[in-house]
Amino acid sequence: QVQLVESGGGLVQAGGSLRLSCVASGSGLTFSRSTMGWFRQAPGKERELVGRISGSGDNTYYTYSVKGRFTISRDNPKNTVILQMTSLKPEDTAVYYCAAAPTVSLRYDYWGQGTQVTVSS
Repeated sequence: QVQLVESGGGLVQAGGSLRLSCVASGSGLTFSRSTMGWFRQAPGKERELVGRISGSGDNTYYTYSVKGRFTISRDNPKNTVILQMTSLKPEDTAVYYCAAAPTVSLRYDYWGQGTQVTVSS
């Protein structure tokens, strides 16, 4: 059974930074071959992809609104993916989820429980 556990959320003032971590465990997931995505969902809004990183870590994608502010990295030996968030804005307030896409289809089969990020103005 695959588990993804996020941590690092909290309350921060606008302009501040937060670092979210996601640790994968359990059989059934080859972490180093899985694309890892970070998603977020704000109240009353659809869940959106924030960014993703390839299994090797060589390729990343970010949604336009976070480009230049957020960075995704991974540590495959530790089955960990990181979302470093800087220059945070109130509109970044959301529950953040990590997810794993174990095949080239990029279907996210496994999800974490989410961690709340609140940015005050």
